[in-house]
Amino acid sequence: MQDGFVKIAAATPDLRVADCVYNASEIVKLAFQAAEKGARLIVFPELCLTGYTCGDLFLQQTLLSGALAALDVVRRETASLNAAVVVGLPLVHQNKLYNVAAVLCGGQIAGIVPKQFIPNYSEFYEGRHFTPGERVPFQTITLLGQDTLLAGGEPLVFRFADMPEFALGVEICEDLWVADPPSIRLAQAGANVIVNLSASDEIIGKAGYRRALVRQQSARLLCAYLYADAGFGESTQDLVFAGHDLIAENGALLAESRLFTRGVIYADVDVHRLMHERRRMNTFAAAREPMVVVLPVKPGENDLADRTFPRTPFVPANKALRDERCEEILALQATGLATRLRHTRAKTVVVGLSGGLDSTLALIVLVHAFDMLGLERTGILAVTMPCFGTTARTRGNAEKLAAAYGVTLETVDIKAAVDQHFSDIGQSKQELSVTFENGQARMRTLVLMNLANKTGGMVVGTGDLSELALGWATYNGDHMSMYGVNTSIPKTLVRYLVAYEAGRVQGELSNVLHDVLETPVSPELLPPKNGQISQKTEDLVGPYELHDFFLYYMLRFGYPPRKIYRVARRAFAGAYDEATIKKWLSTFVRRFFSQQFKRSCLPDGPKVGTVTLSPRGDWRMPSDACAALWLSEVESL
Repeated sequence: MQDGFVKIAAATPDLRVADCVYNASEIVKLAFQAAEKGARLIVFPELCLTGYTCGDLFLQQTLLSGALAALDVVRRETASLNAAVVVGLPLVHQNKLYNVAAVLCGGQIAGIVPKQFIPNYSEFYEGRHFTPGERVPFQTITLLGQDTLLAGGEPLVFRFADMPEFALGVEICEDLWVADPPSIRLAQAGANVIVNLSASDEIIGKAGYRRALVRQQSARLLCAYLYADAGFGESTQDLVFAGHDLIAENGALLAESRLFTRGVIYADVDVHRLMHERRRMNTFAAAREPMVVVLPVKPGENDLADRTFPRTPFVPANKALRDERCEEILALQATGLATRLRHTRAKTVVVGLSGGLDSTLALIVLVHAFDMLGLERTGILAVTMPCFGTTARTRGNAEKLAAAYGVTLETVDIKAAVDQHFSDIGQSKQELSVTFENGQARMRTLVLMNLANKTGGMVVGTGDLSELALGWATYNGDHMSMYGVNTSIPKTLVRYLVAYEAGRVQGELSNVLHDVLETPVSPELLPPKNGQISQKTEDLVGPYELHDFFLYYMLRFGYPPRKIYRVARRAFAGAYDEATIKKWLSTFVRRFFSQQFKRSCLPDGPKVGTVTLSPRGDWRMPSDACAALWLSEVESL
């Protein structure tokens, strides 16, 4: 297991009802196919050695003996595989018949898990044949000449010898559909990968319900959940089985088979990520001491061929979902601001409008908030403050935005004030230093704060989450406001929110919003060249799509730099080479640690996503924390 990733597989074989010899051969064939692709866990459907639809044949000793013989074949034939194989069969114990899952590894029967809940309603008649597993005590039994554990009603957890973080729990079909699934106890006992051997017949609408159930259970239990479903070959006398295989991880669907197909689906589950989530959520109960079986499965090379990492993890790839998300985020931002406005009884709201992305989004949120409260938009005071780096393009866009939204525009040229300030402190205008840049930023904040006092209003901040992560803000300059509406919005998402607004409105407003989207990101603090922006943020600190990617996986899931680098190489293959990714990852780590002091005194602002840097919200970090361990790991890449 490299970086916590383990490839797992759900397989639906072709089978023949009651033909155990044929079924065993098909299972072995798919097991080898999956192992060759690197799967370390291969799961087959419920009662797959016999077929689920055997009916009263389950009471025939010939079938039961055939199932045991087939189990022996699968055990022996898969002994050489570096993988655990889980198959379903009927098993007699103390003259009772149980529907069980057998966990095989290295030629051994590592454990037997009986089905706990036996359905006997609608199309299901299992109670006619099988005894609920909860009625059998936890014990050691002899099966095919081997001693093995029979789980009964107690949790049995399987761990890989060389991957102790991987903890496997097993349940069977109906066990998932009940009010108190065994998977809950398994997760509490430490299992972070739950598998379900199932034979779920298909009816209209059931696939969506099944999918939601699997996703929900993986989210509730902070686990990976694999569902291997019976399919082609089961009797169609009264039912049809679609082979609906699913693999989910903490609420996200990683892999899904097409209905009415056979074969194998794969997913690379991130066990370390699941462990991080369970540590982070201190309400997750881990109270049970399970019986543990160690399986002789060794780590293998894993190229993550069956796992994808979107380049913009903060932004849904699906347009319909993205639009829905944008609408929800704008509503969250506007509601937060509207609540603050009503509480403070502010007469106006002051915002610095530069014509760039962040201030444009802040203005959009302001308009939504004022409309929500039924206030006249003229109470929004948009202030453009041209200085040494301002271009005609951005200033023109600021003016057009104000006019299109019907807000009040005020222009305060700060060049003379900055000149006077530079004269006061002995700063040369020819020295384009950090003082030259920050002097302008702080002057702008001074103007905004005093205009707010003058008009009985409050200053709304425009800085975004990505800038906070990198510390790309002037302390007590654009860093400060009375309420920051973009404080939880990463730069990649800012762009999509503005694009969503541009698609929602029409005419000149849509045109100017599109031009804002095409304008290079810049603080415009250095003089332009030939009238064009000379200071491009991403040339200086790196591409925001990389930094947002680093931020998401470092904060949301606690990925170390080595793992971030690995998944970034996969996500951005063809866009950035390895040296570029490593360079900007080093920059991100260095700046993230050194700039915490700016985040420790942030203004209020609404949390809208799972990642935020507010010291009163999700992120508490000492401003003096040392980045040496993280930087050392980056350097070793």
